[in-house]
Amino acid sequence: MGKTRIIKIDAEKPEEVYLREAAAILREGGLVAFPTETVYGLGAAVTRPQAIQRVYAVKGRPADNPLIVHLDSYRRLPAVAAEIPPAARVLAEKFWPGPLTMVLPKKATIPAEVSAGLPTVAVRVPDHLVALRLLELAGVPVAAPSANLSGRPSPTLGRHVAEDLDGLVEMILDAGPTGVGVESTVLDLTGPTPRILRPGGVTREMLEEVFGVGGVEEPDPALMESGRPLAPGMKYRHYAPKAPLYLIVGEPARVNRYIKERLAVEGKARRKSAVLAYEEDRDYFPEGLFFSLGERNKPEEAAERLFSLLRACDEAGAESIYAAAPSRTGLGRAVFNRLWKAAGGNVVEVG
Repeated sequence: MGKTRIIKIDAEKPEEVYLREAAAILREGGLVAFPTETVYGLGAAVTRPQAIQRVYAVKGRPADNPLIVHLDSYRRLPAVAAEIPPAARVLAEKFWPGPLTMVLPKKATIPAEVSAGLPTVAVRVPDHLVALRLLELAGVPVAAPSANLSGRPSPTLGRHVAEDLDGLVEMILDAGPTGVGVESTVLDLTGPTPRILRPGGVTREMLEEVFGVGGVEEPDPALMESGRPLAPGMKYRHYAPKAPLYLIVGEPARVNRYIKERLAVEGKARRKSAVLAYEEDRDYFPEGLFFSLGERNKPEEAAERLFSLLRACDEAGAESIYAAAPSRTGLGRAVFNRLWKAAGGNVVEVG
C-alpha cells in the first residue's frame, strides 16, 4: 500500500469530508485508525474478512485473540448478535455509548476472523463523535482493536498510532487525546452470571448498581491466562514498554521505600530507571525519572495518563521502570490490570 494519510480532525466538530473518505476506505476493505473515548482503534469492516486478516498481520496480533466490533447505535446490535438477553438491553440503555463491551452469541454472518473462531462476539458503541459519525457513514459494523503493535502500550494520542502504524494502514484520524485512557470493560453475558473478562471504564461498582452487590463475577486474571482467550487483553502480555516494568504492590510507604532502594541499586549500576508513582510522592524520588500517575485518590487521572507515560518512559530511554500499584477498587482496578499485564510476571509484593 501507499503512504498513510494522517488527518488532523476536530473532535467536537469533525469535518465531514474526511469522515466520508475514511468510511469509503473501510467499505472498500482498507484500514482506518480512529479515536474513541478509551483509546485509538484500528478499524476494518466486518464484511471484509481479508481486511480483518490484515488487522492481525499489521498489529502482529495472535490469531486466537478476538476483536471488538464497534457499532454506531444499539439499534445495530441484531446485525451481529444472535441473542440479546434482557440484561444487554438494560446495560446498553445505561452505559452506551460508552466504555462497556458485551460478549454475546454471534450471528453466523460474523466472520470467524472477528471472533477468533469463537461462537461469541464482543461488541460496543463508543462514546466519541468522530467514531460514531464514522461508523454511521461506513454503514457496516467495524472490528477495531487498539491501534498499536501487539503488546505495546495502547495509543491515547494520534501520534502514538503513527509511531506504531505509519505506512501500514490507509488513514489515521487524529482528533487529539482520548478521554478514559484505558480500554473498555469486557462483560461476558453468555453464562448464568455476568462475568468481567477485562476491567475498564465501566467499573465493577457501576455494574453492581445494575446486578446488585455480588451479582457480577470477576475471576482472578492469573487464573485466566491459560487456554483460549474469550476477549481481548486476557491472555497475552499487553501494554508493555520497551524496558522491563516492575509492579510494586503494598502499603504506599513501603512501596516507596522499596522503589527508592531499587533506584539506588540501579544508579550504582549506571542504569537509567523510571518511576511511575503518585503526585503526593514526587519529592520522595529525587533520583531517576519520575512520571506522575496523578493523585492517589483520583484513579481517573492514572487511567488517562498511563499509556502515554509508558511511551514517555521509552522516549526517555529508561532501562527499567518501577510502578507503584494503585488501589484495586473502582477505576483503579483497570489501571492495576494494565500494569499487571505490562509487567509480564514482574510483580513484587512488599510486606
